[in-house]
Amino acid sequence: MTESGPGQVDWQPACSLLVLRQRAELNARIREFFMARGGLEVETPLLGRHTVTDPALRAFATEFALPGQSCGRRLFLQTSPEYAMKRLLAAGAGSIFQICKAFRNEESGRFHNPEFSLLEWYRTGFTLDQLVDEVEDLIARLAASHIALVSPERFSYAEICLKYLGLDPLTADIRTFDRCAQNLGLPEAAKLCGDDRSVWLDLLFSRFVQPRLGVDRLTTIFRYPAFMPSLARVCTEDSRVVERAEIFLAGQELGNGFYELADANEQQIRFQNDLKARSRQGLPAVELDQRLLGALRAGLPDCAGIAIGLDRLLMVLMGKEHIDEVLAFPVTRA
Repeated sequence: MTESGPGQVDWQPACSLLVLRQRAELNARIREFFMARGGLEVETPLLGRHTVTDPALRAFATEFALPGQSCGRRLFLQTSPEYAMKRLLAAGAGSIFQICKAFRNEESGRFHNPEFSLLEWYRTGFTLDQLVDEVEDLIARLAASHIALVSPERFSYAEICLKYLGLDPLTADIRTFDRCAQNLGLPEAAKLCGDDRSVWLDLLFSRFVQPRLGVDRLTTIFRYPAFMPSLARVCTEDSRVVERAEIFLAGQELGNGFYELADANEQQIRFQNDLKARSRQGLPAVELDQRLLGALRAGLPDCAGIAIGLDRLLMVLMGKEHIDEVLAFPVTRA
């Protein structure tokens, strides 16, 4: 708690009441948008028996005990509702959307709060391009009363890296990445990235590409390298890339979308690769989510899905510099 005076504590919200009203309006307009397009609003558990295998994400864990039990079962606060929503898709729910809280440990700063608001939706029968069309339409409508946006733009991951880094991410080797980092003023990058191409690209992209994206317009980057972690299908025209798209506005990543992987065997292989990466990094092992794999085996319909961070979106729309300015009670005041 932060002391505001002798014997007093700072109990007030971090954001203004105007921001609270704008958040409520944002949520209402999102619901109107999807309901007008036949989307079904759903709820899925915030607590689950399983968590993601992705070594880049840290989940909160807690313990659930039935009355009279001295020890309970470990449960996890969900980093996103993705796995549960895919189970609904496999059960025949059709196009669905959800506004919910998600939780990620070890994430705090100007653009991160460990508890955050997320909009996630899936469109059955949509290609990734059709989903991006819908994202552009939604953001344009939400932004209309806040900021002026010009026409959206789209680039492949390879195009944008060639433009700002001067390298082809699909063919570049570690020496090429290191030379690029040296030229851009990051002489210590090799110590951070080692021999992991995905780590190299994450570093170079976040430092030298992302800040230039989404200036006065929504920018979509698509066709990410297949060696970078995701739950997207491999592109049929080029097996070096996957059907993944990220959305940027004002230099901030707002969302990450996929033409969803439906092959249970391929999904299990990717999970196992994640577990190997976790072991190499000294991270605790996690159980595979067999319910998700079971849903995929039963049959996930062809669909595309995306998650949009609503706190960051509200920051951009209202011109705020810190995520605390759009939260009633960030973790420092929770």
